[in-house]
Formats: sequence, C-alpha cells, structure tokens
Amino acid sequence: MFAERTSWNLVPNRLTVALERHRASGRRLVDLTCSNPTACGFACDGEAILRALANPESLAYEPDPKGIITARRAVADYYAAHGVSVDPANIVLTTATSEAYAFAFRTLCDPCDEVLVPEPSYPLFEFLAEVQDVRLVRYPLVYDHGWQIDFHSLERQITEKTRAVIVVHPNNPTGNYAKGYELSRLNEICAPREMAILADEVFLDFALDDRAQHPRSFAANADALTFTMSGISKTAGLPQMKAAWLVASGPDDLKSQALERLEVISDTYLSVSAPIQHSLPEFLARRQKFQRELLTRVRANLAELDRQLAAQKLTSRLEVEGGWYGILRTPATRTDEETAVDLLETHGVSIHPGHFYDFPGDGYLVVSLITPENDFKEGIRLLLGSF
Repeated sequence: MFAERTSWNLVPNRLTVALERHRASGRRLVDLTCSNPTACGFACDGEAILRALANPESLAYEPDPKGIITARRAVADYYAAHGVSVDPANIVLTTATSEAYAFAFRTLCDPCDEVLVPEPSYPLFEFLAEVQDVRLVRYPLVYDHGWQIDFHSLERQITEKTRAVIVVHPNNPTGNYAKGYELSRLNEICAPREMAILADEVFLDFALDDRAQHPRSFAANADALTFTMSGISKTAGLPQMKAAWLVASGPDDLKSQALERLEVISDTYLSVSAPIQHSLPEFLARRQKFQRELLTRVRANLAELDRQLAAQKLTSRLEVEGGWYGILRTPATRTDEETAVDLLETHGVSIHPGHFYDFPGDGYLVVSLITPENDFKEGIRLLLGSF
C-alpha cells in the first residue's frame, strides 16, 4: 500500500547496530562524528536568542511566499558582506536547505528527470532526490594534491533528461571549494543546454586559510540559471531554528520564470514560521562570534591531527580547504566499515567510514573537526594506534 519511492532498505547496518550496543552498555564513547554545533560545547548567547524569538511582531500573520522582507534583506546583507549584491526579490526563504533542494527539484524536474551530483559527497542527496521522484547521476571528484571536478566524466553523464548539476561549495566532506575556472566550465556546460546549477553553500564561511581570498559565492553567477542555497544551521550554528534560503540568479528571463514558479511552490506550503523569520536578522548578525570560535577549534584540531600523523607512517590526511571535516587515508587491509566497527568495539571510538560518502574504495575515514579538543586528541590517538 506504500509508494515505491519509500521502499528503502531500513535494516540497520553493522556499524549502527554496534553503536547502539556500545551506548546501551554505558561504556565511554569518544565521538569523532558529531557535527551538531549545539552538542559540541560552543558558547551560545541563549538570552539574546530567546529575546529575538519573543518579537511581538510574530503575533501577526502576514504571509509572504518568499518570506518577510526584513528577513530577506538580512540575507541580502549577508551576501553583501561577501562582496555580492543580491536583490531581496531574488531570495526565497525555506525551513532548511533540504526544503530548498525540494523547491529546486520541483521547479526544474519532472518525474525521472536527472540531476548530476558530486561523488564523494553528502549521503542525504539520495533521499532528497528520491522523495521528489528525481534520479541522481554521479560525477566524480578526483584527488591530486587537492580535489577537483572531473569535467570529462561529468559531461559523459549528461543526457536529454539532465536538468541540473549540484555543486557543494565547499564540498562535504572533502572540503574543496569550486575554483573560478570550474565555475566558468560549469557555465559553459550548463548554459547552452538550459541546465541549472544548484550551489550548496552551507559551509561557505568556514575557509581554513584565513590568509587566502574568501571564496566567492555562486549567488553572483549570471551566465547560467543558478540556485544558491544556505542557511543558519551551519552559518550561525543554529540547526534547531530551521531557517534557510534559496537565491535565484542567471539570465534575466530564466531567473524570472524560475522565481515565478518558486513563489507558487513556496506559497503552497508557507513553511517558515513568523518567529523564525523575524529573528533571522538577529541570528545572522551574531554569526561572526560563532564562526570565529568554531574555526579556532577546527584549526586547532587540524594542527593536532597533523602532529599525531607526523609521528607515524601508515595513515595520512587529504588536503582540506574549508568545512568541518577531515579525511584520513588508511591502510586498506579491510573494509572501512570493518575498521569503524573494530575502532568502536575495541577502543570506544566512533568514526564515519568513507563509504557513507561514496568514496571510490576502502581506506578512507571521515572525522569531525568540531569535536571538543580533548576528545579529538584522545580519539585520534586511539584511532592511529589501531593500525
């Protein structure tokens, strides 16, 4: 009696079972997977957040399909701080980037149409696409002293059903930003084929090299129809507040048509609550303090990781430019899942195996760089000592 699109294999995998068993035992867990900023010990001005949520304007219901104008102006100000001019009229508020993806898929795709997605990357894409009846087709990122798009393979994946290319900027978990020449090449591929670019920028603000020029947002892209997505889950460290946005850019005629369709879709749901919309300017105004604290920890953990790696020879790490994750290259003497289960059962350390993110083979482990520093230091020591 259920839809075929929901026929997922819901049997827990071996690592999930082992993790549940470990937690039930009451033994200590060193968690190198946590990416929830509210659970990692960052300072939070709770009083200011609650004051923002208590705005009396939230008592009035004034529905706007794109979101109230003060909230959209706050998002436009966010991009202005990145050196990008965005008209609030081109912004649509959503409850999360997951909903922004759903709006984009519904705007661009009929059932069984295709969207290209990077590999390796975030595993949630599969579910987001399936519930919208969209087929994902993977294009590879290749590693050679840093990650880059394999454009030859990407172009070979394009068919008459391809509607868009997803670019995660920086990618999760590989941490590579799309370079200027890659954006130019994407425009050359997408514009003449009337394919859109879906740019996921939730980690845009977290560049690890503070001496380098800040990566430029896709929200400035005008050559191909582009939907740029982000939100306060990562940007302000407030995933519980459920506020995100989609920015439409590109050729004026296509952008206008896209916004008309997006407005109808958004008006159908009107999903973003008034208290969150009225609070958004305050949430975004407070993001810098959180970002500074988080980047300080990420850089400290990365330095600790490099220190411990230098004392051994079997494991190395891959280059990372931004985001919250580190990727370890380990001896591929068994599957990544077997390695992860053994680390958990023997040492009480939880890590993500590379296959969670569709890495091309075994020998990859993914660790969260926002883990509290003492836990991170101990977890990496135990992890490296297991090889």
